[in-house]
Amino acid sequence: MAYTQSEHPSNNITGRATDVRGQVRPASVREVIKLVRAARKNGTPLYPFSTGLNFGYGGKSPTAAGSLLVDLGALNTIRMTVDKRNGRVLPVAVIGPGVTQGMLYDFLEEHHPNLTFNVTGSARATSIIGNALDRGVGYFGPRKEDLFGLAVVCGTGKLLRTGFRRLKRSPLGTSNPYGLGPMIDGLFFQSNFGIVVSACFRLVPKRPRQVALSLSLRREADLPAFIDELANCKREGLIESVTHIANRARTHATLAYGVTRYLEEQCDYTPERAFAEAESVMDLIAPGEWASLGAITGTKAQVRANLVEIRRRMKGLAQVRPITHQLLDTAYAVAHRLRFIPAARANAAAISAIRPLHTLALGVPTDAAIDNLLWKFGRADLKAAQLDQSNCGLLFINPALPLDGAFVDHFITEMKKTAARHYHDTLYITINIETPTSLVAVINLLFDRSNLDGVKRAHYCADRLLDKIHEMGLEVYRARADMMAAIVRRDPHYWAVIHSLKTRLDPDSIIAPGRYDAQPRASRA
Repeated sequence: MAYTQSEHPSNNITGRATDVRGQVRPASVREVIKLVRAARKNGTPLYPFSTGLNFGYGGKSPTAAGSLLVDLGALNTIRMTVDKRNGRVLPVAVIGPGVTQGMLYDFLEEHHPNLTFNVTGSARATSIIGNALDRGVGYFGPRKEDLFGLAVVCGTGKLLRTGFRRLKRSPLGTSNPYGLGPMIDGLFFQSNFGIVVSACFRLVPKRPRQVALSLSLRREADLPAFIDELANCKREGLIESVTHIANRARTHATLAYGVTRYLEEQCDYTPERAFAEAESVMDLIAPGEWASLGAITGTKAQVRANLVEIRRRMKGLAQVRPITHQLLDTAYAVAHRLRFIPAARANAAAISAIRPLHTLALGVPTDAAIDNLLWKFGRADLKAAQLDQSNCGLLFINPALPLDGAFVDHFITEMKKTAARHYHDTLYITINIETPTSLVAVINLLFDRSNLDGVKRAHYCADRLLDKIHEMGLEVYRARADMMAAIVRRDPHYWAVIHSLKTRLDPDSIIAPGRYDAQPRASRA
């Protein structure tokens, strides 16, 4: 079946799409099982996806040509865990792969407003299970820590339940994440061993006091000390959330649309005038090269004490701003009323842009980051879930890094040098302190997909960045679909072991061949 680039079912913002044979949308777990059994009989490779919004990593584009796309979006039930002895709702939901951030947030706000969950900065329409299985990082921590008790349709066509979910009607299935014996949940993260059709997902009780914390580094030269001090705050429990540290390019790209939209809609600016003034407004929000966002939660006394200590430690290093709904609402009301004054107008525009973003650290998903990309590429008319329909080109190169400020600073310098040699003077970088001992970086390459030479240059640059990452003894923590072969070539013996495990659960290698796997296969049909 032939497709144009724009209508291709696996078209995505990386600028690369693999030919597919079609797409199916099973409506139940039973239909998934029937589909896998038929595919095994016919030798048809299957490529499952949750919502297909794996932005910057390949979307729903398969790693093997000729695959049948399996849309799991219809498996979107949400079932809360209830203690049958007392009727108390536990902070665990059993969800399907089609459950999105927006769906779960709206459900909890309506039925269980005392609960929230670990959100990412991507769109409301992105899948929770899909992101967690690929080890995405939210604002509360690594998403893989939130998922347990998986129900998986293996390549044999059999349904496997991990942990205590294998026990029918047991209260342990949705409450105890460990089970008995080897913990095999991990086999289905970043793997192609089976199709996850449901999982237990940890929720988070809302704390009495929640404050988003913005920190702006005063001098770029102090980045190593800044990272090290934030790491200490993480280890000592002063900042429990993930701390996201973004460079100036990343911060400004995220805020630009919100600022210009305020100036156009509230100040009657033309688009040209709004764009011209936006840069000075964003300089007010993020004046330095690096700014971070995290959260402090707890009792009122705990938050106050932690904030005092963080300010003491950051004195001379960074400007510390606590952000709450009340502070934003009050400041916006005053600044908006006085928007005829340049300084007040800039503050009102800044607050309008910040408002949806600061709540990410408090568990509220938003489309703001994706809306900014759509605006940048002239398609503000599209919804966030339609990003693939724009000319936006985006490649992620995401290395895992040691939690060491000096090393990270050196690494960023090397990344910038490498990118500049390959026609990319601007890298959009976020550094995430995800645990007390680990750090990961998200490096974005932006390009226009309508420019074929630009697409080639971006991919060539991305390949050279990966080479540099490997040269420095590092590895990515999450791989794009088009990156899989290069990852496997680097350590074939390791991936051969992974493939030997796959053959036990998917003996005919029909599920996502080539995805985190040593031996992609061609279709026999």
